[in-house]
Amino acid sequence: DLLGADRATVFEYDHVLEELQTTVAHGVNEEGGVKTIRIPTSVGLAGECARTRKIINVPDAYSDTRFNQAVDKETGYRTKSILAIPMMDHDGELMGVAQVLNKKGGVFLEADEELAAALASHAAVALKRGRLIAESIEKQRLARDLELARQIQQSSFPKRMPKLTGFDLAAWAEPAEEAGGDAYDLVGFTRDGAGKILVSKSGGVVKEAMLLMADATGHGVGPALSVTQVRSMLRMAVRLGVEVQAMCRQINRQVCEDLPPGRFVTAWLAWLDDASGVVVSLSAGQAPILRYDAVKDEFEERDADTVPLGVLEDLPSDEPVRFEMKRGDVLAVISDGIFESVNAAGEIMGSGRVKDAIRRLRDGNAEEIVKAIRETAKEYRGEQPALDDQTMIVVKRR
Repeated sequence: DLLGADRATVFEYDHVLEELQTTVAHGVNEEGGVKTIRIPTSVGLAGECARTRKIINVPDAYSDTRFNQAVDKETGYRTKSILAIPMMDHDGELMGVAQVLNKKGGVFLEADEELAAALASHAAVALKRGRLIAESIEKQRLARDLELARQIQQSSFPKRMPKLTGFDLAAWAEPAEEAGGDAYDLVGFTRDGAGKILVSKSGGVVKEAMLLMADATGHGVGPALSVTQVRSMLRMAVRLGVEVQAMCRQINRQVCEDLPPGRFVTAWLAWLDDASGVVVSLSAGQAPILRYDAVKDEFEERDADTVPLGVLEDLPSDEPVRFEMKRGDVLAVISDGIFESVNAAGEIMGSGRVKDAIRRLRDGNAEEIVKAIRETAKEYRGEQPALDDQTMIVVKRR
């Protein structure tokens, strides 16, 4: 209106795609018209205006080879004179291009250029403010969604440890982000006279337990979904009475079907028999597994028994490792987020300090050992943040 023009279009600049797209366009957003116009900055007068950051004043559009006739052909409109103005914010950042068409009664003059430049400057500031507000709202929404994901994941962990007379159990997890790629589960159960599995829900004393620690590649919502799926399949397998090796193979096949290439889950599964102290352990890519012999005051570091879940459809593995825990023995399964804690000098903590913490608390309970390992890793990092999810399960024989 101020420039006495027939139409005007505001193109917002997408610096990622390096293209201009309509924010407001007279005559092309109406019913039956073009909903959105997208123009690469490599073509047309608007594109050149974006590239050069200079005003372009064309009295006869069709005599100018730079003019892109595609929009006219699509809408049926006839462009005559054009004034294209770069929309720059106070920091000199290009926010878009304003294009004014067909000066009524003639062509755009120098006075029109000055007025258009002033209008474009104000519009650029308004566009940037709107973009910042939109980004802020989106960040707040994402933050709420991630916090909800964290709450859901944390609530899926066992509320209480299974109660066994011969074993003391403790577990802990702390994601590096709102949701983590680590998960654990400890399922206590008994069998009735017919051998049917009865999973404990009330926290009563049980005779057996199935343990899981899983670590998906990466951390965040995607990996959190992967390990949550593994945990759900474990729970189902326990109720069906599936043994450790068959359980691991079936979970692996499902993970292979569900995960995209290059993604996998390391997992440790173990069955505990309360009466005998027997542990049947199978590690798919999760290592090291630390066993502390209280009588000998020695540690054994076991490597993984097979490849991670999701790598090969037919999981190659020998029979699960079967051993008996004696009074005072400790079994610790810990994610690499703890072993690979990094100090200010960029040095990795390793397993030595973890072993020292276990040995120091060998007369304590499983929860005290977990706390000691957590404090050891935190003290080693100092002011450095945890770079990966941290999870552990500690089993001590009473």
